[in-house]
Amino acid sequence: MFKDVSEYLEKLKRELEGCDPALVQDALSDAEEHLRMALEEALSGKSSLSETDAIASIIEKYGHPKEIASAYRAIESRTSPSLAVSGRKETRSSWARFFVVLAEPKAWGAFFYMLLSFVTGCVFGLWALLAGIVSFCALIFIIGIPLFGLYLLSIRGIALLEGRIIEALLGVRMPRRSLFLDINLSWKENFMALVKESYTWKALLYAALQFPLGLIYSLGIGLLFVLSLSFIGSPVLELLFHIPVELFGPDEFMPVWLLPFVCLAGFFLLPLTFHLARWVGKVHGKYAKSMLVRA
Repeated sequence: MFKDVSEYLEKLKRELEGCDPALVQDALSDAEEHLRMALEEALSGKSSLSETDAIASIIEKYGHPKEIASAYRAIESRTSPSLAVSGRKETRSSWARFFVVLAEPKAWGAFFYMLLSFVTGCVFGLWALLAGIVSFCALIFIIGIPLFGLYLLSIRGIALLEGRIIEALLGVRMPRRSLFLDINLSWKENFMALVKESYTWKALLYAALQFPLGLIYSLGIGLLFVLSLSFIGSPVLELLFHIPVELFGPDEFMPVWLLPFVCLAGFFLLPLTFHLARWVGKVHGKYAKSMLVRA
């Protein structure tokens, strides 16, 4: 018998021990939303019904924590991210693994995430910084409190959206449900819940840091990609189209004998760029999970 919703959620969390933290967050958010909404409906319809009896009836229909945990584990096994790393052992040679990265969807996903981070970093980062300054300064007025609350809610929305992008492009399991916010509480109580929740501030810090990180990712990986392609095409560019690669300065052509070596360097730099993108994507995925998943 469970006395309240919080006790049920604590039991469900224990049953989900060992699961991905993002899965645990989704399961707890879904359960809390369903139980609290059902409890409100049950108590409003029957004033003589106690909260304990209402919860017992609701849980009987919804399911025991052990059953819910088993159901989520079963669903998770069928809906893992498409770019998640497989557990099979790599049998290719070192040279094959070096060049086959160009055919790996995960490497391309990380590559496109870094290019996209220029846009998302600017949008998320500038919103976190500029809107944060404006809403924080507005706190000196009464209207500033709900405005700041809306700002914090928007940061949570950004965290959810960024998580979906990361899961799609980096193959890292991220939350798929927004955190439950009890609409029956007063706006002051919801505001205090937002302020006290460490997840809100971690998401805010993440969004702010995405501005410099997005610029570094996009400019760095974009420069390496363009440089590798220009190296590969240097013989065609200089000998056929008379376009200098400009390794030695503006409008300076390379010696003909050097072109094959530059072209060969480009063929090595291109897969190296994708190896770097895949590694950075892996590191960023772990960082994002630590910041955008409620502990």
